Amino acid sequence: MADIVDIAVNADSFKTLVTAVQAAGLVDTLKSPGPFTVFAPTDDAFAKLPPGTIQTLVQNIPQLTRILKYHVVPGKLKKNDLAKLGTVTSVEGSTIKIDCSDGFEVKNATVLAADIEADNGVIHVIDTVILMG
Repeated sequence: MADIVDIAVNADSFKTLVTAVQAAGLVDTLKSPGPFTVFAPTDDAFAKLPPGTIQTLVQNIPQLTRILKYHVVPGKLKKNDLAKLGTVTSVEGSTIKIDCSDGFEVKNATVLAADIEADNGVIHVIDTVILMG
């Protein structure tokens, strides 16, 4: 089975995410055994950010790394697991609210595809880049 990075690289909708993960030096981490739960923003999600935001983040690697780590949770948590928890703590250290009462939402993002199995975890595709705070 492919790992989280391989799945993202081979999907057409994660070009920005893959570039950001490479720029932040997180490829090896996300290829490690984990397991990890990744809330993966699509290219369209990154496009919703204000103009220039992605360029600024690529020039500020510590901030980019922090935002990317906010999209990763230790462990392999499927939708049903997340629904029971209600909140999870990201690798970055901040909590993320999960709401499965009407659909599947992660903080301010809607999950477009849930429970994509990877060798080292699970991916949930989201429509918005989630930010701390």
